[in-house]
Parts: sequence; structure tokens; C-alpha cells
Amino acid sequence: MRKFLVAAIALALAAPTSHAACCYFSAKNSDILQPAQKVFITWNPDEKIETFTVQPKFEGNALDFGMVIPTPTQPKLSEMPRDFFKHLAIYTIMKRREIPNSKLLPQFNRFRGFGGGPGGGAPMAQDARRDGKGEPDRPKVIVLEAGVVGSLDYKIITAERADDLFQWLKDNKYSYSGDEATLNFYVQKKWIFTVMKIDTMQMKRNKDGTFDGEVTPTRFRFASENLIYPLKITQISVREKTEALFYVQAPFKVDLPGDMSYQFTWTSMLQGAIGCSGGIPGRGQEWLDTFKPQAPAVIARAQQLGYRFVPGQRPQPNGKGHIPTTMEWARKLTKGDVSVLAGTAPYSEKVPDVDEGFTQADTKDPARAEAIFKVIRARLAKAQQERPFGYLVRHAPADDVKNLQQLAGHLTESLFITKFRKIFARDEMNDDLSIVPARYSGAEDVSEYEEMLPSSPP
Repeated sequence: MRKFLVAAIALALAAPTSHAACCYFSAKNSDILQPAQKVFITWNPDEKIETFTVQPKFEGNALDFGMVIPTPTQPKLSEMPRDFFKHLAIYTIMKRREIPNSKLLPQFNRFRGFGGGPGGGAPMAQDARRDGKGEPDRPKVIVLEAGVVGSLDYKIITAERADDLFQWLKDNKYSYSGDEATLNFYVQKKWIFTVMKIDTMQMKRNKDGTFDGEVTPTRFRFASENLIYPLKITQISVREKTEALFYVQAPFKVDLPGDMSYQFTWTSMLQGAIGCSGGIPGRGQEWLDTFKPQAPAVIARAQQLGYRFVPGQRPQPNGKGHIPTTMEWARKLTKGDVSVLAGTAPYSEKVPDVDEGFTQADTKDPARAEAIFKVIRARLAKAQQERPFGYLVRHAPADDVKNLQQLAGHLTESLFITKFRKIFARDEMNDDLSIVPARYSGAEDVSEYEEMLPSSPP
């Protein structure tokens, strides 16, 4: 089953008395780029319904501009919380193993925990022109719907010819400097275009007067048979590269196809974790065993592509400037995972305070100190017995954890969420992109990743 995701391109809305911008190759003195975007997708393969929330990041110096988002059918739009992706980032903070530690024992037996490295976060981390004057028998561009979602004005439009759409954008004060061929790519597929105005008051202004910021997330819901990421239209608003952070919720774990697969980094990361205390978590060892016959071919292909995996480091560009995809979080949601949103399940395990009830002053008396140390040692022994490889913990401010309730209704028990990052170079954006089930040579990858591995990058 293939997957669909939205792409957004920057458009400038031309003011009557000034030039405006479209993408980076826009009108004079105006420059709009799309250096990054974050997308949350939910896919229902039975009903063939796609729901996605997109939040592009823009930078540039146009006073006002917008987005054009193509979808295969007419979408239904709705506003999402401003900090929706912040909540997702908090929810998907990587866990790490921690062990109880006494500050009072002069010497104490620490039990070894699984894994290593610092606690993980979620870094944040786009026909020829017709000059004829004859009037058509029907409208060239049809506005299917117009309205406001959040602070964004939008129109949903359709066209049968790219030159008609190009002219409509111009007539409606969209200074679109992209080529008609890109529009025609989607017109020929009979896709629908959503045009949205962006208010730069949502963004911060840099010292040089340019704008830099993210727009309010907007959710699109639509039917789709063929599920792809319209990467080609995003290319228009990219100078050299764009970073995309995907959260995909589906009945299965997902991946990118071919040479864009995260298996180049994922299997290497798992291999680097072999021998860890307690084994590789999240069915990672199971996937390595299943994947073992395919591993030599994947390693050889990675070498051909110039990809080199170094444990504990993020992948670097190859000779062509291409960077392999990285999986950053993956889990099939349980009832407990969803209950975290309501606050009825803990966000993190709690490491016992083995010194609780005692202070440094209590140990000044040698006789009393020995009794205190005996209690502390007993607590350490109990913790080691209960959690021989440490406690799974992650840290976030209490208010941020409380605000996870805004994700309720968007995350669904028993569905798989795959979070992965891909930095696309412009020459990797010449066509649309499929998102596919995570499998290799027929073997399904159901391994999870919510816990730091010794080989995990920072």
C-alpha cells in the first residue's frame, strides 16, 4: 500500500504597488524559501482516507505570501493547535535507561543499565502560454470552495489546463514565478489545488527585515487512491535542500522506497547495538535476524551510494550531497501510550530515590550511618531486581506533558507511528515520492524505536 503526503510551495501575493515573491526565484527584491516542513499523516487503507497536518517553515522578505497544496481530491480543511508539532516532539522524546544513584553512600554498587548516550529529543530539529482571445465555453478555473481556516484565507480550485491556472494566479494577484510545466504535472493528474494566504504577522522579523517562521498547522482530509508525496512542487521553493520531518500514523510501519529507505541507517544502528545488556529492545534483534540474508546487499548498496555509518553520529552527505533518511521514533501505540495523553498513564518511569528520608547530616554519626547505608543498599538491591537494566525515562517540563492532551483524538491505539527525517537535495525532488510499508524483499519490519541505543546519534 503506498502512501500520500502533502507538499507546500511558497507563493507571494502581489501588492498593487510593489513586487511580490514566489519561491526563491521570485520577483525582484522578494525572496521566499521553504527550508523545512513538518507533516503528521494518518492513513486509513480500508476507507482510503488520508488526513494530514502540515506546518511549513518559511523565510524571506515578501510582505505577504502563501501556499499552494495539491491533493488528488477535494480536501476538507480544519485548524489545528498552534503547537501541535511541539506536542508531537514532546510525545516522541526518546527514552533512555537510568539507574538509581545514591549520593550518601561512600561507595555503592551501581548496576549496569542498557544503552548509553544523552537523553534524546526531537530536534528539530513546489503548455505553453495561450495568447488567444477566444472565450471558452466554460470557466477556465473553477473555485470549488472559499473560506477561512484559523487565520488563513483559502480557495480550493481546479483547472484543466496549466496555462489557465497560471493566468488565474496572476489575475488574482498571486505573483507565481514558477513554471507552467510544474503546474501541468498536477493538472494532468486532475489534482485539486488549495491556495492559502499567509499572514506574516505570524512570523518573527529578523534584523535584516526578512521574515522567518512557521505558519499555523492546518489539517487536510481527503480521499485518495494513489498515495504519494508531491515532492516535485516543493522543489520550486527550495534553493539547495529542504528538511522534512514526517510523522506517519498507519496500521503498519512505513518507510521511503529504494535508495531513500532508512534501512541504510536503521540496520547499521541496530548492528552497532549488538551485545548490549538486556539485548536490543523493540524487536530490533528480531528484525536483524529476519534481515540478515539481505544485509550484505544493503551494505554493498550503501557503499555504492557513498553512505558511511558512524555509530553515535548523524549521517553526512555523500559526494552528491545526498543524506540518507533516518528513522527517529517508531512504535505501535498501546492503550498505555494513548493513556499518557489523558494523564492516566505516566509519561516516564520514575527512578527511585534511594536516599529518600536521609540527609548528609544523618551520616555524621558512625553508628547511625551504618544503619542508613544498610537501608540504602537494600533499596538499591530491590531496584536492581525489579529493573536489572535500569528504568526507562525521559524528561520534559510538567506543563508540556500536561499539554499532550491536545494530541488526544489524533493518536490512535493499535496504529503504528513512524517518525523519520529526510533532507532532500533539489535533484532528489524531480518526481513525486511514495511512502511505503516498511519491508525489504518481502520481509515486514515491525521493529520499534523509542529507546536510545549505544549507537544512536545525538
